[in-house]
Amino acid sequence: MVATNAQKDIKHVEEKFLRKELPDFNVGDTIKMKVKVREADKVRLHPFEGTVISKTGRGLKGSFTVRKVSFGEGVERIFPLHSPVIESLHVVSKGVSQRSKLYYLRGRTGKSARLKKELGVETPAQTQTVPARV
Repeated sequence: MVATNAQKDIKHVEEKFLRKELPDFNVGDTIKMKVKVREADKVRLHPFEGTVISKTGRGLKGSFTVRKVSFGEGVERIFPLHSPVIESLHVVSKGVSQRSKLYYLRGRTGKSARLKKELGVETPAQTQTVPARV
């Protein structure tokens, strides 16, 4: 397939907004992130830790869904992969999954909602953290 001038121009514009320092994570991994939340005239960092249950798209259109259980209630948030709202992101643990979407976790609680952990994974101190954008 031959790229037209319009496709090249779009790709050139998108390259400016892509985050190159994102760690490699997949569906089933537990991630810890800090999300910018705007409150009145201030911006504060809100921690969010959960399991990645889906990843879709690529490039600037890519997004991922993170699920956590907070006070007995399941909470899911969808984040654009290259969003400036994400201050930092690092992988806490790698999960073993044979599916591309883990929507079945929505109906489970307790032990049945857990995923197997991958052996020989780096400790959180060794994982990459995404630095703040300037």
